[in-house]
Amino acid sequence: MRPVLATDDPVWYVAYASNLRAQRLGCYLAGGRPEGARRTYEGCRDAAPPTRDVLLTLPGQVVFAGRSGVWGGAMAFYDPAAASEVVARGYLITFGQLSDLVSQEAQHPIGRNLTPAQVAGRPWPTPSRVYESIVHLGDRGGVPMFCLTSLQDLEPAPPSRAYLRTILLGLGEVWSSTADERADYLLGRRGVSPRWTAEHLVALCDEEVSPSA
Repeated sequence: MRPVLATDDPVWYVAYASNLRAQRLGCYLAGGRPEGARRTYEGCRDAAPPTRDVLLTLPGQVVFAGRSGVWGGAMAFYDPAAASEVVARGYLITFGQLSDLVSQEAQHPIGRNLTPAQVAGRPWPTPSRVYESIVHLGDRGGVPMFCLTSLQDLEPAPPSRAYLRTILLGLGEVWSSTADERADYLLGRRGVSPRWTAEHLVALCDEEVSPSA
């Protein structure tokens, strides 16, 4: 059994959607409003940036479902049981920061570390009944890796333009790929098609150069 993690212990927070973009994750850590979002975040007790970040590939699939009060449209969730691959970004942060990030996502007050039951994947109540489960993805260099998701039955639905653009920007930061490759990747995620086409997504990638276009 894994020992109880302390506030300053290192962990890998694994992002697979909007937090692929470093600027968006920074709003969880230091506070602020992500570009294109409708919510301003309080930030963590420890506002320090990640000490490292790495590109990861996970077994599983991403599905867009529900409706986000932050972005409008559907939210992304990680399905570890699906037969596919997920591009992800691992950020090396502290367990205290992970706990505060989860509290902000669940709309709970920050300041308490995750319990052993939560770290073990036991669902907890959230106001919107989403992102209620933590998945332990194994260890990297002896440091545990965690991501946040929902393990409920999810009905695919289309995400918003602002959300997709943030994900595309994050993919461009961590993954050496063309706009066409990133568009093809997202089109393979459940809920994106048919509302969004390859042409739509490539155009959003072009906004990396001209955000006001």
